[in-house]
Amino acid sequence: MEALAVILDIVLIGAGATVVMDAWLIVLKRMGVKTLDFALVGRWVGHLARGRVAHAAIAKASPVAGERLLGWATHYAVGVGFAALLVGLNGLRWLDSPTLLPALAVGVATVAAPLFVMQPAMGAGFAASKTPTPVRNCLRSLANHAVFGLGLYLAARLLAF
Repeated sequence: MEALAVILDIVLIGAGATVVMDAWLIVLKRMGVKTLDFALVGRWVGHLARGRVAHAAIAKASPVAGERLLGWATHYAVGVGFAALLVGLNGLRWLDSPTLLPALAVGVATVAAPLFVMQPAMGAGFAASKTPTPVRNCLRSLANHAVFGLGLYLAARLLAF
């Protein structure tokens, strides 16, 4: 497979999986479940670029110009990065014949990013320990990332046709 074609497949798989996750988040939001405001991700990334890694509460940090767009761009870039991880772990043959288990495993494993990097850096503590309902929040993150893993598989299957 040509390198440019592989890169395009990875970008499409990562973006497709992120769209699936976003659709899931929209359903949750319509059911009254609070979901992540990606503007806060953009705020964190904006402060990170200025050398500030951790915040007591990212919502109280000073806003960053274009934070919503930056947050959404980061969200999709991370999705593409996780798709690259999936292909890197499973090899290029996986792109020709995608299977569910590796995609789901990578999706579930990616929950480590919010639990152990994003939440602590944004003031929620490790595994949401500083929130009122840490177990519920961790389970919600796990479900969201399992849906992302399903999205990795579905996007790859669509491309493999």
